[in-house]
Amino acid sequence: MIRGVDWGQRLEMAAAWFLAFLWAAPLLYATWAAFHPMDFVSRFDLTAALTLDNFRAAWKVAPFARYFLNTFMLVCMTLAGQLVLCTLAAYSFARFEFPGKNIAFILVLIQIMIMPDVLIVQNYLTTSKLGLVDTILGIGLPYMGSAFGIFLLRQAFKQVPKELEDAARVEGAGWLSILLKVYVPLARPTYLAYGLVSVSYHWNNFLWPVVITNSTTTRPLTVGLSIFGAPESGVNFSVISAGTLLAVSPLLIAFLLFQRQFVQSFMRSGIK
Repeated sequence: MIRGVDWGQRLEMAAAWFLAFLWAAPLLYATWAAFHPMDFVSRFDLTAALTLDNFRAAWKVAPFARYFLNTFMLVCMTLAGQLVLCTLAAYSFARFEFPGKNIAFILVLIQIMIMPDVLIVQNYLTTSKLGLVDTILGIGLPYMGSAFGIFLLRQAFKQVPKELEDAARVEGAGWLSILLKVYVPLARPTYLAYGLVSVSYHWNNFLWPVVITNSTTTRPLTVGLSIFGAPESGVNFSVISAGTLLAVSPLLIAFLLFQRQFVQSFMRSGIK
């Protein structure tokens, strides 16, 4: 019986390592190609010389500095808007009673089931009427009222003991002070987990940015990288791989440095 359990654990571990290798294989190949000349893209030679020329070429061919700046502004602006709007909406659903509350929350839940890509045409028309086409604000605006964020924070706020709010009211605190000093600090793991999901999603989002942007001054990394790697721009897999690593390196480095905090925040917030 002990042997059976041991073999089962070994098979489970082998399957986990195999799946991990399949997941990491494209990244490993891109890393190999980025640090080697074009001649070694299709053949693996451990004695091949390493080079940084591909990164220099990628940085010169495409305005990656501008793409990084655009992406950084986009994720920060979108996350800030989401935290403000979702916090206020979640607090209203969690602690206030008003007519149509249940119907409004059902509409929020329905929005979770609708993919944002389905609304691209309507979002483009609305953004165009607001004069926000080809702007950073135009990219992030449709995502600021996040139904997922409202639902997640509402669940976190409902777990806060009502006695803490009553004690704050006795001390003379208003609803905004209670929200900022009681609910928000206690929901910090949920905020961190949601922030990680939001930043990761908008850093890698492609379809909506490629529709709404027309110039280098507003294109994020994903759109810039797709133009950089287009066949008409010339196919050099080593340089393209170097550009890909430049695009994913911030998130990858952040995950490697703070992976323990990432996992703990997801476990505490209940995101599966």
